[in-house]
Amino acid sequence: MSRQASGLMAWLIQRTTAVYLALFLGYLLLHFTFNAPADHAALLAWVNQAPVAIGLLLCVPLLLAHAWVGIRDVLIDYVHALGLRIGLMMLFGFVFIASGLWVFKAIVTAGLRGYA
Repeated sequence: MSRQASGLMAWLIQRTTAVYLALFLGYLLLHFTFNAPADHAALLAWVNQAPVAIGLLLCVPLLLAHAWVGIRDVLIDYVHALGLRIGLMMLFGFVFIASGLWVFKAIVTAGLRGYA
């Protein structure tokens, strides 16, 4: 287990990522409520705007960091068998890394299609 995200650092990671996620997801909610794209091409054009693409690319690792610290804390607090805890942490770590790579690929692919 990493000591890089324990105690005050874990608390700080949780709070700062939560603030960004709340603001960005609030922006997404407002945007899609009042200015929903008419079709897939309009959605791609919106995603290809630099501020939106940067916001999405920043949102993914922050969401994964937020989820990792939360899951890690729950596993440390409630799973007492060390082998099971390490196995579950490895499983969640693999799922988070795979999810992050998949989302990053989807965002980059959407951006490249917009320029083709």
